[in-house]
Amino acid sequence: MLVFLLLIIAPLSLSAANYLRDDRRGNWQSADRSSAGLLPSPAEQADALVRVFAARTVRWRGIFAVHTWIVVKEKGAPRYTRYDYTAWGEPIRVDGFAPDGRWFGAVPETVLAVDGNEAQRVIPKIRNVIETYRFRAYGDYNAWPGPNSNTFVQAALNAVPELNAVLPPTAIGKDFPYAGWWGRTASGTGLFVSLGGYLGVTVGWIEGLELNVLGGVLGVDVRRPALKFPGIGRLGLPMG
Repeated sequence: MLVFLLLIIAPLSLSAANYLRDDRRGNWQSADRSSAGLLPSPAEQADALVRVFAARTVRWRGIFAVHTWIVVKEKGAPRYTRYDYTAWGEPIRVDGFAPDGRWFGAVPETVLAVDGNEAQRVIPKIRNVIETYRFRAYGDYNAWPGPNSNTFVQAALNAVPELNAVLPPTAIGKDFPYAGWWGRTASGTGLFVSLGGYLGVTVGWIEGLELNVLGGVLGVDVRRPALKFPGIGRLGLPMG
């Protein structure tokens, strides 16, 4: 039990120390939300494109979690479309921010990158999930344990298991039981059990072994060797 607690407390303490050292404690309302330069201009990107980005969320909550969002562009489309799920107004926001914008000062990382014919094929599946998402009314958003932005993105990824996409361990809310409290993992290579997003276990070849404790993830990835910790996320080979 002591070792288990240390594996949770130590990484969260390190994440808190990183938060105190950087500039995320400033005025979040005036924080930089400009493009981070992760996408070419739409005119330079003729092919279809799908991206999932993740960035540390606002203020002290960034110690624990990231905010994720989806960007899509069909072949020949003149612009990108960005989808976020937020606590402001109608939860599903379309093009509320720059497609690859900093999340209130935090620089995003790319979780999923798909281009060309494969992107064109999966975009309708992703759009269909977004259009039929059942937590879309005012007041549906719940930062913890969900449904939040990570629940929203995970629901979209569940519709395209062939992409083998896995959200980072810091995506609190991804394990909120959107489609049931147990079942197959998003990749179809394993199983999960979730007690309302508060506690749960995921075992899969793509997802690895993940223990969900109050939304945080403690686990191991065997396929691409890495350890997963609350707060600091993944330590090891990249997810791609």
